[in-house]
Amino acid sequence: MSDSPCRSAVHHQHAFMNYYGMDREGVTVLDRRSMIKAGLAGIAGLSLPELLRTRSEAAGSGRATSEAKSVILFWMAGGPSQIDMWDVKPDRPDLNRGPFDSIPTKLTDVRICEHLPKQAAMLDKFTLIRSVDAKFSNHRPNNVFQTGNLDANSAEKQYPAIGSIIAKMRGSNHPSMPPYVATSPTPRKDIAPAGSLGKRYDPFIANNATKLPIFSFEGEDTGKLSGGNLFQLPDGLSIDRLHSRQTLLSDFDRLRENLDLGGSMESANAYQQQAVEMVVGGRAQAAFDLSSEPADNRERYGKHLWCQQALLARRLVEAGVTYVTVGLTYGGGADWDHHGDQFPPYGGINNGLRRMLPVFDHLLSTLVTDLEERGLLDKVLVLALGEFGRTPIIGTQEGPNGNGRNHWPPVMSMALAGGGLKHGQVIGSTDAAGGAIKDRAVTAPDLAATIYRYMDVPLDATYLDNRGRPHYIIQNNGQPIRELF
Repeated sequence: MSDSPCRSAVHHQHAFMNYYGMDREGVTVLDRRSMIKAGLAGIAGLSLPELLRTRSEAAGSGRATSEAKSVILFWMAGGPSQIDMWDVKPDRPDLNRGPFDSIPTKLTDVRICEHLPKQAAMLDKFTLIRSVDAKFSNHRPNNVFQTGNLDANSAEKQYPAIGSIIAKMRGSNHPSMPPYVATSPTPRKDIAPAGSLGKRYDPFIANNATKLPIFSFEGEDTGKLSGGNLFQLPDGLSIDRLHSRQTLLSDFDRLRENLDLGGSMESANAYQQQAVEMVVGGRAQAAFDLSSEPADNRERYGKHLWCQQALLARRLVEAGVTYVTVGLTYGGGADWDHHGDQFPPYGGINNGLRRMLPVFDHLLSTLVTDLEERGLLDKVLVLALGEFGRTPIIGTQEGPNGNGRNHWPPVMSMALAGGGLKHGQVIGSTDAAGGAIKDRAVTAPDLAATIYRYMDVPLDATYLDNRGRPHYIIQNNGQPIRELF
């Protein structure tokens, strides 16, 4: 881990360049088994039968899934500034408190940034944690706060995302929906995969299945749309023919059933059929189709890429997805990394963060309000955070904008809402300058334990990695954040 400033000359490429550089992409056909595997991927994409299998595994292992619960994580890649958002220091000198004013909130004596007025007006529905210890965190896809493991930045260790663990332990809330979905223009840069848990628990990338606005790296709407063709059948391939292809696969599998005394091939056939039904059926297609949302609600969310992703997240959890990670980036991979250099949209606090906060304020408040109106807020836990905080002193990196802040792992802030948890509170505090934890430190393992407890995943549960070795899902003595329960 390093908290040294990024080199401004390559900042637009940022900390994720060449990651996964040695990985094979897609399905590699090396033998007959791989050819069969490739055929299955061709039916529904992204090894969908494996995604559908997870729900059955969870139910069959004796783990009660209780009521349908979901998580929506807004991932603010780059490290949002705690001092300029949720842990304002209005009485400090300018070089510390930054260029923004603070405003009162629904909570007595609690103030936040002036560019978050909508959240301020409904802060009684939120919890702010101002004492998050991020000192082990850095820019990495398999990162500390998406995995809950303090050692997750170790290059040789691929810890699974919290969403992947939940996909394995709980599965989806509806059998025709994938359990773990992520949306981001650059999923390999800012979305944690399943790592050693196995690719079957990787997130289903929603950008391939829905039409989302394409924004430039500078945060400008190009007027184009991405994706949305995953559920479209190729020319000349009818639904009847698709089912015929499924029958052909079943015939091949029957040739090998005499070698499978455990009956797994018979089970696999069922999951393959379920995958076909997901493609040709209506539930998944409808969930990913933003155009089917009533026009007035689409207008309420707004046309911005991030707002449309928030709307999609609500549609997905409503349809039965268990865990959704929304990458709040334009494609640069670390858009909240406001050092103050010349590369937009990063820029500095004043000309970079100032542009992003009103969009973030709108999408977060709109989503929480929408969930509440639909009676879903108590069933959906909403989180917003990044990798770490920013330096207490502004202007700490040379650059033409001059008002940026460097990486600051000693402390950061985060926000939570929903899930039927106790909100309307601020947990923890920092010192006068906002650069060190004063009381009630909360760690990434604590966050993971909180999510698992909320999702009814046993905290002493273990998983086997892809080498058959057991691991506890809770690492580094993580404990649920007691104030929330």
